[in-house]
Amino acid sequence: MIVAFSVTPLGVGEDVGEYVADAVRVVRESGLPHRTDAMFTSIEGEWDEVMDVVRRAVAAVEARSPRVSLVLKADIRPGVTDGLTSKVETVERYLAG
Repeated sequence: MIVAFSVTPLGVGEDVGEYVADAVRVVRESGLPHRTDAMFTSIEGEWDEVMDVVRRAVAAVEARSPRVSLVLKADIRPGVTDGLTSKVETVERYLAG
């Protein structure tokens, strides 16, 4: 599965990059395939391992923030691996054609 998620601390002011970095650090240390962009972090793996990383990323922000917002979108497709790369490659192939 691929999960795109965003963890945002609430009640800490406008500058939240330091808190978001705590969540992204958890994802990077997980060893699972991932990508981070300006709005979301996407992570790929089996259900239990991906959701455990999301839970720990939220906990990392929650440890320093009185309230946390989580937005999550999942693509659950058994048997597919390397979707983070292959989905983008498919779109690029159509754009080039």
